[in-house]
Order: sequence, then C-alpha cells, then structure tokens
Amino acid sequence: MIKTWFKSGTPWIWLNAAAVSACLIMVIGVLGLVVVRGVGHFWPSEVVQFSYQEEGGRTETLIGEHVDTSITPAEMAKSTGHIMAEDEDTLVQYLLKTGNRDVNAADFRWILERDIKQQQVPPELMVVERREWGNFYGRLLAIKENGNMIAEGAAAWPIVQTRLEDALAVFNDIAHLEKKEVGAINYRLEQLRLEQKKLQLEKRWDAAAEQRLASEKAELDSIYKKYQTQLAELYQKIRRDSLLAQTASGQEIEIPLAKIVRVFQPNTMSLFDKIGHYGSKLVEFLADDPREANTEGGIFPAIFGTVMMVIMMSIIVTPFGVIAAVYLREYAKQGFVTRLIRIAVNNLAGVPSIVYGVFGLGFFVYILGGNIDQLFFPEAAPAPVYGTPGLLWASITLALLTLPVVIVSTEEGLARIPKSIREGSLALGATKLETLWLTVLPMASPAMMTGLILAVARAAGEVAPLMLVGVVKMAPTLPLDGNYPFLHLDRKFMHLGFHIYDVGFQSPNVEAARPLVYATSLLLVLVIVGLNLSAILIRNHLREKYRALEG
Repeated sequence: MIKTWFKSGTPWIWLNAAAVSACLIMVIGVLGLVVVRGVGHFWPSEVVQFSYQEEGGRTETLIGEHVDTSITPAEMAKSTGHIMAEDEDTLVQYLLKTGNRDVNAADFRWILERDIKQQQVPPELMVVERREWGNFYGRLLAIKENGNMIAEGAAAWPIVQTRLEDALAVFNDIAHLEKKEVGAINYRLEQLRLEQKKLQLEKRWDAAAEQRLASEKAELDSIYKKYQTQLAELYQKIRRDSLLAQTASGQEIEIPLAKIVRVFQPNTMSLFDKIGHYGSKLVEFLADDPREANTEGGIFPAIFGTVMMVIMMSIIVTPFGVIAAVYLREYAKQGFVTRLIRIAVNNLAGVPSIVYGVFGLGFFVYILGGNIDQLFFPEAAPAPVYGTPGLLWASITLALLTLPVVIVSTEEGLARIPKSIREGSLALGATKLETLWLTVLPMASPAMMTGLILAVARAAGEVAPLMLVGVVKMAPTLPLDGNYPFLHLDRKFMHLGFHIYDVGFQSPNVEAARPLVYATSLLLVLVIVGLNLSAILIRNHLREKYRALEG
C-alpha cells in the first residue's frame, strides 16, 4: 500500500503543498515583524518615571520610555556577573530610552526590574524632539523671550506651542532661502567660474566676455546680499525664544526653540491626539530630510533617489534588452554561435552583483567618465564631473545587471507568437520590419513588461554595486532641482537599500536606529511593490488588448 501510494505521486503533491505553505508563513511572518516594528515606531509611548535603586544602595530618579524587556535565565545571568538570589529563576531587565544625550552621554539604559522601587506616569512629563542630541525627557519650567521669563509652569505650555509653531515657520523660511534661493545663486556663480575658465582655455577670453560675466556676477552678488539680509533677520527672530526644562535629576536645561522639532506630553494625550501625532510623524518620515546621522527625521532623499534610479534604469535596459532579443529570435541565424550567446546571457544573470559594481566603477566611471571629462569638461579639472560615481553610472550599471532578465523574457514572448501571424502579415504585403514593428512587438509587449517587472524588483533592492557607483550616506542636494539642466546625472544620490545598511550597521546609536531600520525596510518593500504593480497593470492591459489577435 505504501509503495503504491508513493508511486501515485500523492506524497509529492502534499510535500510541495507543505513547502509552499512554509514559505508563505515565513514571508508573512517577516513582513508582519517589519510592519509591527516599523509602523509602531511612530506611535507616542508613555513616559514613565522610575525610582531606581543602584547596587550601591543609592536611589535615583529615571525618566524615559520603556522600549524593550529582556528575560535571562538565572544560570546565564550568573555567568555574565549578575548576583542572583536563591529563589530567582530569571533576571528581568528593562531597556529605557532616557534621552538627554547632551546630559547623560547615552540616551538608552538597561535597568533591573528587581531594583525598581516605584513606577509612575506623571501627566506633566514632556518629550522634546530636538534637531541635535536626540530627545529630551523632563518637565517644563518656563518659556523665555530674549532671556526673560514670560510664563512659568502650566501657564507656559500653550505659549510654548504657539511660539514653536512660529519658530518652525521661520525655520522653514530659512531652509527655503538657504537651499533654494542661495543654493541657486551659488550654483550659477560656479557655472560662471567654469565658463570663464573654459573661455580662457579656448583662447576666447576678451574684454566683452569679461564685461558680460562681471555684469552677471554683480547682479548675482546683489541678489545674494539681499538674501543674506533676510536670513540675518530670520536668524535673529528664531533665536529669540527658548524653554527652560528640568531633567529627572533636577538639573535645569535651556533649549532654544530653533533646535526643537516638536514638544508634547504623551501621558495626557487622548486617542485622537495620538492619531494626529502619528500622522505628523509619518508625514515627517516620508517628506523630510534625515538628521542625527540618519537616525531621526525623514528619508525623502532616499525615496526620491531610489525611484529616480529605477526609472532611469528601466529607460536604459528596456530598448537594449528588446533589441538584443529581437536580433537573437528574428534575425540571427540559429546555430552554434547563437546558442553560445544565449548560454552567455543566461550565465550573466548569475554573476554576483558586486562584480557589476566593480566593472561599473572601472569602466563607466574611470574610463568612460574620465574621457568625457577630458573632452567636454576640461574647465572643471582637476575636479571630476562624470569621472566620479553618480546617478548616471549607477543606472547604467544596474541596467547591465538586469539586461539578461529582459532579454530572456522578451525572447520567450517572441517565441510564443504563432508563425502564422508573421506569414499572414507578409502575405498582405508588409515588409519584415513592418511586421515586426506593427504586429510582433505589440503582441510580445506583455513578455517585455514581465522582464521589466523582474528587472525592477531586483534593481530596487540592490545595494552592493551601488556602493561603488553613486550611492552615499547623505546627499546634500537631489539629482533633480530647478537649476539648469534640471536633471543632474553626475550627482550622487541616496538609496533606500543603502540607507537600511547604513542605519542598521554603521550607526553610532544602534538602539535609536533599530526602529528606523524596520520602517525603512517596510517602505522599500512598498516602493518595490508599487513599481511592480504599475508594470503589472500595464502588462495586463496589453495582454487583454492583444488576446483577440493571438487567438
């Protein structure tokens, strides 16, 4: 019976079903972990006050968020140097985010549950999110204007919120002037400098050119001085107010509102207040620039860089992959050489991605980019323009990496088109090129989109080659802005995959970075899913459009 049952193939069906189920469970589990840890990071947690007794008998007050709990068996705890009582089976420890890194030097701390004497949730405890030194936890004492107290205690809270909104508006105006307006002037001044050097190298520098450039520089200097005056007024305004706060140990700290992102009291927040806070934090995460070594703030530059790189890669890889597949299937003589090319293409799909990165750095950046600089940008020497890693070389490198996938998918799509369709088109008087362009390629477009979907899925998550050909930890400007030629292919950019690596493994503050690793991982998955869904919708539309013709 057992032998017959195995011969029937039923066990293998159940084995395959079990394997697929196990894979689905693991995938759902990983995604669930990422969602819970990533999305939950933005929800405001209670701020707890602990009365904690040190091993020497000294009692101190701690204020912070309860982040994690560690339970260690007694034997293991003893091996790490902890003293355990006879009746203790486990050692329970709490991880607290105590903040105040400028005061305590570290903003996370492990404490023993058995040494906690009292635990409270006072409503007056506040959290101050700062642009530097991380969060501050403590109590609000007063609000100051130009060094003079204008309100104290509970009366200061509404004034702090109002003054902070004004300070944030001024901060946004300063950021706009410095990044957009002043940045555009500096960019234009640099272009004028390069233009002058180019004219000098070409022996075309004369009095007329000197007068023209001097006039433009004078005009830009005049605008620059106007912006500098505006910035000086804004800086004076934003430095006016500060708040006086008290730490858990009783130390008083004065924090300028210019260095504060938000102030809130989580212990008094209602459900709707927490939902509003969660929404503002989520918007900040998606739309703002990183701060504090990428462990706080947003990741918009990484999102923008990832999407821009994938779009450029798709524009580059699709025509080359389709042309190569069309040649192999429609024009090349089927023989030993063609089979050898197909084997080479299939093998290229298995080459490690870091090899493509090394090739891109050596050939595209140093050889091709270096020669482009010598031919077209000699005035920029010795500073490289295209002879350094950037968006263009990263996109081309990933296009080369994903090219085999597009070639194979497109060629399979061309092979599935019936021969009778080609013959019918030729019989009606169409040339081979017209048959290919108007009949064969449109019918094979779903297969092309399938190859593009696979290419996007792989390219969006690649990190190793990008570390060599363009991705950086922090990019001061986006590759796309309002300065001519608007799309700057020579600039370096940020990428979600590299951002995850940098925050997770290169961050000086691992505990603070851990939630952002989950949140950024979830966002990368969503970006890849979004790009793939867009391509899938286009593919399905094309498939339905040409289904009748295929029949």
